[in-house]
Amino acid sequence: MIGNLQCVVLDCAEPAVLAEFYRGLLGGEVDQPDRRWTLDELWSTLHTPTGLVLCFQGVDDFRAPAWPDPERPQQFHLDVGVADLDAAQADAVALGATLLDAGAACRVWRVLADPAGHPFCLVRE
Repeated sequence: MIGNLQCVVLDCAEPAVLAEFYRGLLGGEVDQPDRRWTLDELWSTLHTPTGLVLCFQGVDDFRAPAWPDPERPQQFHLDVGVADLDAAQADAVALGATLLDAGAACRVWRVLADPAGHPFCLVRE
């Protein structure tokens, strides 16, 4: 082993806004002091209850993914486990997510995008 994963970093136009969106989706504390980085208008963090840290990096020329368009691919995505897909989808949309693909009735996931356009999946546990 060479090292340990410290965080997952998402590029975006508004780091604080995206951190608050994910706090609403996953819980946790936004911009908790941490010796590993400095918080400012171009860097915001979310320490989740599970220990995962998401970081949000401001980028001047951010171009949101346009899933499923291969010209602007998703780059990566998060899977969020949920007990009730319908309720989780409604809650995520109320926080500012956009539904991208509800899929067939037999599917066990839904594809949404966060306010900055990054796709993520709600997956039935």
